[in-house]
Amino acid sequence: MAQNVLISVVEDDEPFRHSMRTLVTALGYAVEVFPSAANFLESPLLGETTCLVTDVQMPGMTGLELHRRLVGTGHAIPTILLTAYPDEAARKRALKDGVVCYLRKPVDDDRFERCLRSALAGSAAPCS
Repeated sequence: MAQNVLISVVEDDEPFRHSMRTLVTALGYAVEVFPSAANFLESPLLGETTCLVTDVQMPGMTGLELHRRLVGTGHAIPTILLTAYPDEAARKRALKDGVVCYLRKPVDDDRFERCLRSALAGSAAPCS
């Protein structure tokens, strides 16, 4: 389905990380998972990542901080943020900073797929 597309998932919660791997694989994409932002930043796959899916609340570095760091270092990877603790101010800030989607956990599979497609298409219109 999607050749040369790598979706990287950064999620500190192991069961959710596993479920995201299963979902992304079922959608037909290659996926790699990382337990922390630091693990992702140290990975040789950073440069190959087509889309980043990351939790907002993680120890060490939040998903939004990870997105900002990537943009600041020239790695503007389309990013989807996931959170179990939605906050309207944080959502607005994230979208203003260029995040493609800001989704609440548990993630609706269809909505996630639409966001993923939007991110991969380089859509200028963010979804949330």
